[in-house]
Amino acid sequence: METVTRGKVLVPAKIENLYDLYEVGKGPMRPEDVRRIEVADALVDTGATEFGMTMSMVAHLGSIPFKHRKVRTANGKVVIHTYSTVRLTVQGRECHCDVMELPGDVPVLIGQVPLELWTGWSIRNDNA
Repeated sequence: METVTRGKVLVPAKIENLYDLYEVGKGPMRPEDVRRIEVADALVDTGATEFGMTMSMVAHLGSIPFKHRKVRTANGKVVIHTYSTVRLTVQGRECHCDVMELPGDVPVLIGQVPLELWTGWSIRNDNA
């Protein structure tokens, strides 16, 4: 169930290392050994484009950097790093998306790209 606070939409999210999941499918890794993070308060932001997490979370998942680029933020242009693909699960829906590195003091950020990967996904209260 999502939480709406002052115009913010916060949702529980599970983020898993996609390579680990592949290794489970092949057999050498046990499902309980998959590197994963569960957060109760991922921020859904339709004004953002990508999926982002802090560097400490990226490191916990064992994600590998594969590109960097300049992006425009509210604080001007900055260089961001993009890391290997994860499986993101929210409200029972899964998608695979690359991870953008975020500063250490922000919540997990779910932007337009992962939202669009969930065909027909919408923010709603399933109990309504």
